Amino acid sequence: MENLESEELTTDKETQNEEAQEQETDEQTPENEFETKIKELEHDLAVVRADFYNFRQRTIKERQESRQRAKEDAVIEFLPVLDNLDRALSVANEDPSSIVKGVEMVHRQFINALENLGVSAINAKGEVFDPSLHDASGTEHVDDPELDGKVVSEILKGWRTKDRVLRPAQVTVGKN
Repeated sequence: MENLESEELTTDKETQNEEAQEQETDEQTPENEFETKIKELEHDLAVVRADFYNFRQRTIKERQESRQRAKEDAVIEFLPVLDNLDRALSVANEDPSSIVKGVEMVHRQFINALENLGVSAINAKGEVFDPSLHDASGTEHVDDPELDGKVVSEILKGWRTKDRVLRPAQVTVGKN
């Protein structure tokens, strides 16, 4: 008899457990499921927003640091040029021809520093006028028909990198 009572108690407990699970399941109505899902999605959205904000801030900082390093590298290229200009100025009281020779050497060194940075001069004189490379300051009458539309003189040298014109050459163009 005691076995029957304990079996009935066990069965009653199992039934109560099943009823409690059904009540929990009943409590997980579609509305509650949607609310839970909305809260999860809102949390995920907040995490993604924070990650994106941090990514943008990190990218901006890296870009600024990269630009700063590029400026520093450019300055390092020109420091020897400045040193040589200082040397040339320190001997200004000596022979003027040596000063001219020294300035010519510094000029070559400066051009080499620009080339090391990927900057080159734009060839203009004698070339066909190209508005993407040249800025026409005016025209000059030429008798030779071959010079028509070509650069006759260069007022200001132009400079470019491989991808971009830094400053167009200021020129006069021949017109027949």
